[in-house]
Amino acid sequence: MRTEQLEYIAAVTRLGSLRRAAEELHLSQPALSETVRNLERELGVDLLERKRSGARMSAEGRELLPHIVNVLDAVDRLRGAAGEQHRISRMVRVGTVNAATVPLLIPTVQAFRTTHPLTQVEIVGAQQSEIHRALSEGGLDLGLVNHLDGDDMPADFESTELLCGRPVLCVHPDSPLAAKAVVPVSDLLDEPLIAMRSGYVMHRYVRRLLDGDAPAFSYSTDGAEMGKLMVAEGLGSTVLPDFSVIGDPLERRGAITYRPLSDDTTRVLLMLRRRRAESVPRAADDLHGAFVRRAAELGGRLTRQD
Repeated sequence: MRTEQLEYIAAVTRLGSLRRAAEELHLSQPALSETVRNLERELGVDLLERKRSGARMSAEGRELLPHIVNVLDAVDRLRGAAGEQHRISRMVRVGTVNAATVPLLIPTVQAFRTTHPLTQVEIVGAQQSEIHRALSEGGLDLGLVNHLDGDDMPADFESTELLCGRPVLCVHPDSPLAAKAVVPVSDLLDEPLIAMRSGYVMHRYVRRLLDGDAPAFSYSTDGAEMGKLMVAEGLGSTVLPDFSVIGDPLERRGAITYRPLSDDTTRVLLMLRRRRAESVPRAADDLHGAFVRRAAELGGRLTRQD
């Protein structure tokens, strides 16, 4: 016995006709009739009385109808419960440009897991354009991206500002630049510079900051986390938003530090984006809220640091 057989019987009873039931169920009438007959043979009962004027429940069928309805109601409740469980325990995919992975993302995921122990969280490192494309196509639920103040906001996404920071020079504590309270932009040309690869917002920012000038030597890397590791190993300095450096484990251990850049008032925003949709999975919505709460805590600490 299959659930759809009971659903077909209920439809025929409600509509009073095999033809109308077949139309509603998008089946051929012979296929519907054969399915009902198979169920009747299995139960050993003629559920329907078939006449030229239509089909209706037989006396035996009417006795069984409450049981059929109870089964279908139970199936509906099961599907509803399974759907809710799916909403709670599904995988949530987050794309990030890595600008705030450690100070923001990791504590957020840790807090989220305490309330959603069954939900898997997949973190995908990518460039902003790749994150936007995956959000549009449904491959990601949430995206963390950098945004230079003054840039246009994409209309296809719901954007929430999490953090507002300023670009700083991330340096090794033994670097001569670390001895300065504020680093002039011209000093970036004299030391090895670790630049973000083309496609990252901070790559565009540094090019604009240097105004066509080139440093004495430069590296190119894919994301802030590798950039900070290279700084910690003494390979050079890199320009990142302050919220990507303050509170990072490398900064807390004294492996890296940061200095503000002189004569620059640029603001960098960390945005949380998701596709505009009428229905949002509960787990993704809850993780969105967890990001907002963590960002409020982190933003307060950044303000105190300033």
